[in-house]
Amino acid sequence: MFQSFFPRPKAFFTSAAVWALVCIFGWYLAGDNLGRSLSLGGLFGIEYPAELPEGADEEAAAAFAEADKTATDTWFYQYMVFAYVAFVLFWMFSTPHKWSRWSVFGSSVIIFVIWFQVHIDVLINEWFGDFYNLIQDALTAPDTITLGQFYGQWIFFAKLAAISITVSVINSFFVSHYVFRWRTAMNEYYTSVWAKVRHIEGASQRVQEDTMRFAVKMESLGVALIASVMTLIAFLPVLWGLSVHVKEIPILGEVPYALVWIAVIWSIFGTGLLALAGIRLPGLEFKNQKVEAAYRKELVLGEDDVERAQPPTLGDLYTDVRKNYFKLYLNYLYFNVFRYGYLQMGVFIPYMALAPTIVAAGVTLGVMQQILRAFGRVENSFQFLVNSWTHIVELMSIYKRLKAFEDAIDAGDLNAISQSPSAS
Repeated sequence: MFQSFFPRPKAFFTSAAVWALVCIFGWYLAGDNLGRSLSLGGLFGIEYPAELPEGADEEAAAAFAEADKTATDTWFYQYMVFAYVAFVLFWMFSTPHKWSRWSVFGSSVIIFVIWFQVHIDVLINEWFGDFYNLIQDALTAPDTITLGQFYGQWIFFAKLAAISITVSVINSFFVSHYVFRWRTAMNEYYTSVWAKVRHIEGASQRVQEDTMRFAVKMESLGVALIASVMTLIAFLPVLWGLSVHVKEIPILGEVPYALVWIAVIWSIFGTGLLALAGIRLPGLEFKNQKVEAAYRKELVLGEDDVERAQPPTLGDLYTDVRKNYFKLYLNYLYFNVFRYGYLQMGVFIPYMALAPTIVAAGVTLGVMQQILRAFGRVENSFQFLVNSWTHIVELMSIYKRLKAFEDAIDAGDLNAISQSPSAS
């Protein structure tokens, strides 16, 4: 599944995680301050502003902050590009692989684009604050703002939305090709050993259907996981900063950075709750694939052999299918009770946390919208397992089937996974 597409998978993924942490901490510890001496933004007219003189007025301070932010963002992009290029070149040249252009370079492109999408989302979150503060000003007193200001906010949002939509469409197209190449790599490996595995029960299903389903699930879950991590990295500091507006929360009173802790604790609680409620689902999904494969194989054999696929045999095999499906339905019943109950309750959590602050008029409408949106992003990032649990269960069952298939290939024990469910 992985060696066919990635060079030295364990080392590759481990180094990717370590390098990401090194780059993140490197930026906050030193990289941010190196921009004035290393940034190439000056070549494009984007330079760091000169230091403000003492006693500068508010207008000059605002202009300085804006120019400094633009220059810092430009330097950050350069820092990111250097980090990605260094990682890609190292793996492309140190461990040549047939699929390196897609597995190494393609993975880096996908991660970079997802980060860019998250960055746009952060800008949209800032826009929500400015826009709703503008609305609050307009509703407080007539003619406080102009139509030009109002439409200007919408034009700015339209630009961000257009960029976000365009990048999302292009990235979705690229990811589809990326995952199909991964499926192709798996398919090439399995067909290369087809003479050894053709007698394994469900071998054709594993090579054709399971690789297809693995690719489809990885396309959705893989991108969602990376997006959740990127969103968490981007929005956690935002929520941390916005927490200064919340002086106290119900029951506990004053808690520093309360919004962050509430999001973390609530998400961990939900993940643990649903993991416990759905603990039997991966095994049942895996068994479901086995009983379906056994039933399908008997029907296929019956097409060429009149002695096969007789009613008693088919009845026994279908009984296995029915029993397992009924167990799945029952387990999903109480799993969904916990899941939907938890998600619905989660809608009210940020409002409950903000209740004392709202009653005391401690925030503006714009800041409240920023807090709610940032809280939702952080909460959803922590709740990746909660929101994707059913898909994760299905992916786990597919992985277990392919892993058993590969174990049988490596060990040469072709009977290890060929027993029918009833016989086993």
